Amino acid sequence: MIREQAILHALEAYDSGALQAALARRVAYATESEVPDQAPAQHAYLNEDLIPLLEELGFSCVVHANPAGVDLPILVARRVEQANLPTVLMYGHGDVVRGNAAKWETGRDPWRLQVEGDRWYGRGTADNKGQHSINLEALRQVISTRGGKLGFNTTWLIETGEEAGSPGLAAFCEAQRESLAADVFIASDGPRLSAERPTLFMGSRGAVNFELKLRPRERGYHSGNWGGLLSNPAIVLMHAIGTLVDAKGRITVPGLRPPPIPAPVVAALADLEVGGGPDDPEINTGWGEPGLSAAEQVFGWNSLDVLTFGSGDPAKPVNAIPAEAVAWCQLRFVVGTDWRALETHVREHLRQGGFEDVQIRVGMQAGATRLSPDNAWVRWAAASLERTTGKRPALLPNLGGSLPNDIFADQLGLPTLWVPHSYPACAQHAPNEHMLGSVAREGLAIMAGLFWDLGEQGESLRQMASVSTHQA
Repeated sequence: MIREQAILHALEAYDSGALQAALARRVAYATESEVPDQAPAQHAYLNEDLIPLLEELGFSCVVHANPAGVDLPILVARRVEQANLPTVLMYGHGDVVRGNAAKWETGRDPWRLQVEGDRWYGRGTADNKGQHSINLEALRQVISTRGGKLGFNTTWLIETGEEAGSPGLAAFCEAQRESLAADVFIASDGPRLSAERPTLFMGSRGAVNFELKLRPRERGYHSGNWGGLLSNPAIVLMHAIGTLVDAKGRITVPGLRPPPIPAPVVAALADLEVGGGPDDPEINTGWGEPGLSAAEQVFGWNSLDVLTFGSGDPAKPVNAIPAEAVAWCQLRFVVGTDWRALETHVREHLRQGGFEDVQIRVGMQAGATRLSPDNAWVRWAAASLERTTGKRPALLPNLGGSLPNDIFADQLGLPTLWVPHSYPACAQHAPNEHMLGSVAREGLAIMAGLFWDLGEQGESLRQMASVSTHQA
């Protein structure tokens, strides 16, 4: 039994078409968590596809009802080889965003895997069915190569509501804290820094969405008769937002700004280049916080954006001063930001600027997490990725986007390692979502090597990590 054999077997799963066949089967389940009528597809995905495979690999599986009262089941699968061995908690989500079939290019169907060159099209290929399919296949190959033994215990947590905001997941993990206990968390979601560079990220930026609304009167009034006499809510709200973030994207509310970037994070980000891919947008130099690199902007700092802005009827404008204006804004933030007091910070800032009539309502929110790049688990995983690929992996203290990682890092207290198998231009959440076959193939090798190394080094890693693990 040698590490190279396990990796070769994992690569054969790609070359033989086994991974493609498995993913084609999984993409066909229309597991749209934002569509209540698709609840049967969520159950079928778990019961018909994932559970038979996991049971074949020696896992005991239980599907739990969602404690939030929604029909988005949660699967927990456990494989215990020996009680005193290290345990890894793995995660994935079987749900996807809406298919939006009418918006896909001709000949493509969100519920049918379509391979065109290096691109594998289908809803969920990148987020997240393709990614957890790679990890499941790599795990299967390592179990086989090691004669049925991994050398560590494994728990899989598969939810079906991530795209709907993971309702019930925090409560479920709290109630199942004992069964989900582990030494380390390993999962795959989100994109690599670039398609060519293996990536390891250890947390995610948080996100808070909030609505700003101004309604000075109950109806609109003719702009000829009343223009210049009545305040225009769209103009007022536009200027109110301008006090939160300036014309160059710099956040001007002190309470919404993060603390200085820690030195280990600065060092890790110095090695990274953001963008530059064939489908990546051109970065606007000078946008955002002055003096920061592109990597520091997206992985080490906060951003405040307007997601929507509405007043009147843009499709059918009329000669009237509108009755109201509404904007949805979003703060993406890193560890150390006083995000739970966002409403207070924004309200006071607007009051001081003379915009006390603007109403604020906080919507979706998720906390930020970050594991220090000098953590023992991080150093081990980075060395494993480099050994397998011969490439120095990109180390992101946290992803620029948001995941329910705070549940695993803060609530369960685990060091979190994410090894993504997608890339920035994958059209995640958009029409024509796809994964790259070349990245999937390399992902199989990476995960087989990582699982092999965990089986060989897990106990010593657990001992080292118990001394050195800390959150940055």
